[in-house]
Amino acid sequence: DVQLQASGGGLVQAGGSLRLSCAVSGFTHDYAIGWFRQAPGKEREGVSCIHISSANTHYTDSVKGRFRISGDNAGNTVYLQMDSLKPEDTAVYYCAGLATYGRSCLPFGLYDYWGQGTLVTVSS
Repeated sequence: DVQLQASGGGLVQAGGSLRLSCAVSGFTHDYAIGWFRQAPGKEREGVSCIHISSANTHYTDSVKGRFRISGDNAGNTVYLQMDSLKPEDTAVYYCAGLATYGRSCLPFGLYDYWGQGTLVTVSS
């Protein structure tokens, strides 16, 4: 079975950094990992994703230049390095997985394996 477990959330001041980790297991096919977030009262949104074998990545506009997604060589852990954090980045962050047949990690709407969330709080 596919399992994903997110960790690394916490409280940080605006301008600070956090690194989220997603431990991945169980995929038997090429796959992609995405990071999503849901702020209070808002819909869940896709933040970033990586296609594991090609290392192709995607970022939503609001995090470009501040967040960086990466994976270890084995694809067992995917990281989301978050720098220059803003209060509007406050949300529960989730990692999710998608078995893929191409070289893209999109679209966000097809991700169907989900881990539990980790809370990121950015204070002003």
